[in-house]
Amino acid sequence: MRTTLLLLFFITAFFLVSNAQTPNDGIMMPERNWCNMLQYSHSSWDEYWEGPNKRSNANIGTITTQSVMLMTNYGISDRLNILAGVPYIRTASDVSYLDGQSGVQDLSVWMKYQAYGHTFKSGSMFKAFATGGVSIPVSNYVPDFLPFSIGLQSKTASLRGILHFSLKNGLYATAQGGHTWRSNMKTDREAYLFHNDLIYSNEVVVPNMVDASGRLGFLNKKFQAELWYDYFTGLSGDDIRYNDMPFPCNKMQAASAGVFAKYYFGHLAISASANQVLSGRNVGLGTTFTGAVFYFFELSKKAASDK
Repeated sequence: MRTTLLLLFFITAFFLVSNAQTPNDGIMMPERNWCNMLQYSHSSWDEYWEGPNKRSNANIGTITTQSVMLMTNYGISDRLNILAGVPYIRTASDVSYLDGQSGVQDLSVWMKYQAYGHTFKSGSMFKAFATGGVSIPVSNYVPDFLPFSIGLQSKTASLRGILHFSLKNGLYATAQGGHTWRSNMKTDREAYLFHNDLIYSNEVVVPNMVDASGRLGFLNKKFQAELWYDYFTGLSGDDIRYNDMPFPCNKMQAASAGVFAKYYFGHLAISASANQVLSGRNVGLGTTFTGAVFYFFELSKKAASDK
């Protein structure tokens, strides 16, 4: 069957969340401040890369992935934040006789630390951050049913560094890079092909990955706007075989670009974003749109001391 992969399942389902107070940006929640986000995402594609070759997804049509994400971010201090998120994901095709999947995917938790900060006489600032995170599957979804699977049933650990420079007028630039380690997953098969060799095992190595991104934006008390470019690649793996289904050990790689806008009013904010995959390997040529609602509040000193 000719088919393809989800876009790395939202890049392990969390790197495509709206770009504000996330694990890979240059923004921190102040001490005792708490932000909660509810986000909807819609991603679709009908072309994909089978290895380096772009192909049409004609036999199963347009693959659509919808996701509802709940994410929270708490400022333990001005320099240390803890974040957590979990998505509910649903996949479907417009012409295939195969049913998609739906369910809660993986729970992710991160710690984000501002390791360095300097304010220049001009009012410009430079900051350096480190973020570490882990994720675990929280439901018994089937991982070996790509491209309809909602995840890989792989535990992950990640570490990334972030550099952020901002001007007094609100313009900023952010660069980040990270490494994600992923555990093996198990399938219902007794054997599978890898690099054209037959592997007699139901345990599959899921490739580790690295990612990097650059962001240019503007931020003030009422509004944030941003342009970004993202890249990720698996560090190992093989290609989708001709006219075959994808498999969790395939090497996935993609470059994408996007735009983001966010408006603040009181304790609430709303955001919208869009991104497009530009090039890839063993991924879909996907277009993603998101919308999110944020609620911010500050815990009182008494409430914080009662914990």
